[in-house]
Amino acid sequence: MPTPRSQEVDAQIERAREVMARISQDYRGAGRRVRRKATSLLRRLIAIALANAALLVAAIVAGLILPGGIGLFGALAVMFLMVAVTLGIALAPAGRAPSPAKLAQVDIKALPAQTERWLEAQRPMLPAPAATLIDRIGLRLDTLSPQLAAVSNDSAEAQEVRRLIGEQLPAFVRDYERVPDTLRRVERNGRTPDAQLVDGLRLIEQEIADMTGRLAQTDLDSLSTRGRFLEMKYREGEGTN
Repeated sequence: MPTPRSQEVDAQIERAREVMARISQDYRGAGRRVRRKATSLLRRLIAIALANAALLVAAIVAGLILPGGIGLFGALAVMFLMVAVTLGIALAPAGRAPSPAKLAQVDIKALPAQTERWLEAQRPMLPAPAATLIDRIGLRLDTLSPQLAAVSNDSAEAQEVRRLIGEQLPAFVRDYERVPDTLRRVERNGRTPDAQLVDGLRLIEQEIADMTGRLAQTDLDSLSTRGRFLEMKYREGEGTN
């Protein structure tokens, strides 16, 4: 029978595991943000390189066709165009995140990625404690997305997912954003709006994880059945040889 001391040690070990799991999730979330920014930068660099290459090719072709070439002024014009194109692409604003109204209509297979884009756009307007939960929700949405590949838009599963991440999550965050900044850290009914936001995001994260598990249940059952079949066919078969 476990003693109170051993129970306390087990509880401390479990708490340490939970902390390590949260730290791991935080690092994964930060890594995803870095990769997303790096991907965006790489796309801009490729676009700049292609646009400038097209201008150079056009200038060379024009120089070959025109009797006197493009001349000094033509070369300067090409240089100015290349600088303008480079600055235009480099400084162009990123694509706008979808609106909540758009999220309510997007195809279920694209909904997790679109919801994550919308949630990332809200990050600057949310308190610091919510940032970690945004990263965790992003990871949950990444895991959920493949599970929706075979789900029909009209199915009960799709409607459940849409209600949570396409309707309730945006509505919850927007309710918080409408609260005046001066009142967000003022207690009301024992909790501040900041605390309510964090608690709500934590519940949403867990519900997305539960949804992913339910959607994957068929695959998990199939894997378990296949594993038992292999054990019966090969491991138990070895004992009869």
